[in-house]
Order: sequence, then structure tokens, then C-alpha cells
Amino acid sequence: MKKFIVASMLALLAGIAGAQAQTYPSRPITLVVPFPPGGSTDTIARIMAERMRSTLGQPVIIENVGGAGGSIAVGRLARAAPDGYTIDIGQWDTHVGSIIYKLNYDLQTDFEPIGLMSINPQLMVAKKGLPADDLKGLVAWMKANPDKITFVNQNAAANVTGILFEKATGQKVQFIPYRGAGPAMTDLVSGQVDLLVVQAAVALPQVQAGTIKAIANLSPRRSPALPDIPTSDETGVPGLYMSGWFGFFAPKGTPKDIIAKLNAAMVEALADPAIRKRYADLGLDVASREQQTPAGLAAFQKAEIEKWWPIIKAAGIGAQGQ
Repeated sequence: MKKFIVASMLALLAGIAGAQAQTYPSRPITLVVPFPPGGSTDTIARIMAERMRSTLGQPVIIENVGGAGGSIAVGRLARAAPDGYTIDIGQWDTHVGSIIYKLNYDLQTDFEPIGLMSINPQLMVAKKGLPADDLKGLVAWMKANPDKITFVNQNAAANVTGILFEKATGQKVQFIPYRGAGPAMTDLVSGQVDLLVVQAAVALPQVQAGTIKAIANLSPRRSPALPDIPTSDETGVPGLYMSGWFGFFAPKGTPKDIIAKLNAAMVEALADPAIRKRYADLGLDVASREQQTPAGLAAFQKAEIEKWWPIIKAAGIGAQGQ
């Protein structure tokens, strides 16, 4: 009798889950953005939210949750109901590099990948008045002017890059904490800080306008979207790399049918020529079709973790200025 009751309950729950997936979404979806408005993450989230709305038939509402390099927002996602109505836009900072913070969730087991959207060049940019135009010139100036460079620390990528830069060059920077790239960029443009490591999406418009200067693309090779910006290997600090990417994640346990609907809306958006042009204009390389799948993002994140966690741990990197 007990086995019959248990089996009946499981069948009922399966039926409810199936019905929920069939009617999903029946109300607005919250897209958690782990940084304040104005940064590259916020920009891409709003582009995707508007385009996915037409496919899903429901609004995708942006919720900006800043602080602790994005780890507060990811914690919000980890605690959310796994029903498809709360997702986040994740990246290297929040779903790989945030191990530098004390987390109350597991980056490898507490989330369901939806799909990878883009591979993003990370740029080191400087205020317009800094007397250096590349990494070689920057290091030379720092040697002549010790302890004077201010380095924005707005997320895990910036934190790790700054420390790797110090180790590679033997020069010290003054870390200045910010809650996101948007506020940091405002102060870089006004000349209040010297250096910022940020995704091309937020830096490129300012570089093109001449309000800041690009020091280097922190990638092993030049980006097709940014062919004129040289790499760190080319400009004086070989091996100074930092990853960048955007993907969607849901809480662990979100039904596969719902993940599939969210992924389909994302894939349709990325196939739109107008969206692809906006990505290119922001200096972002759209992920391959294979990487856009849930399995593709899962494999990509796993490879990033296996690459970067040993580097972070070996360097003894922890949160600076947080």
C-alpha cells in the first residue's frame, strides 16, 4: 500500500511538473544581473531580454544585484525556486573567478546551464592622460613612478588580473574597489582612476570616442571584433591573459523542458542579424552553435574552472579591497 501511495505521489508530481513546463512561461521572468546598470553585463542582458520577450511571450525583467564581485547576485539565484522564473547572466567573474570570495553555494553543482552566448575579449584600458600607450610603456612608467598607479577592482577578473600583473612585472598597483564596471568607467573617463580591466562591450565605445585609451587585449590572440587592439603578448607582458564570456544559468533542479524553452529563445535571439550586429559593435564574438547548448555551456564552464582555479589557488589570490 505504501509503495502504491509513493508511486501515485511521484506520478502526480511528474504530471504537475509536465503541466508547468507546457504552460511555461505564464508570467514575467526575472533576469538577475550581478552588477549595477551601465556595465557590459547589464548592456547584454537588456539586449537579450528585449529580444527574448517576443519568443517567450512574457517580459524578461532585469534585476541588478551588485556587490562582492557579483557573488551576492549568484547567491540570490542559488536560493531561487527552480521554476524557470529566475535566471541569471553569468560570466567568468561570477561562475569561475568568484572562488576568491567566501561562497555559500557550489559553482559546479548548484546551477543549470542554459547556454553560452559570447566569448568576450577583456581589455586593459587607461585614462586618457596616462603617459603610456601599451603594457611596455606602462611598466616603464610604473618603475619610474612607484606606487602611483590606481587599479580598479570591480570584480573577480579585475582582481585576479591585477595580482597576475603585479607578479609578472614586479610592480605594485593600488587597488580601488568599485561595485561594477559602469561606475568605474565613469571615473576612468573623468581621470579619477588610472587603469581598468573590463569587457570590450563597456570599454569599446569610450575607446572609439577617444575618452580613454586601450592598453591591451588580454587574450592569446587578437579578436576578430577588435582587430586593431594588440594583445598582451604583443605589447610587453607575455602571458597576461583574462577570460571573458556571457551565458545564462538557472537554479539547480529547473526542469529540462523549461531549460529547453529558455535555450531556444536565447538561440533564436543570437541568430538574429540585428542582435549579431549589436554584439559585433560591442566587440563581442558570438559563441559557436555547439557552445550555445546547455551541454556546451556546461563543458565550457568546466574547462574554465579546470584552467583557472589552479592558477588562482597557486597564486594565493583572495578578494582585494572588498
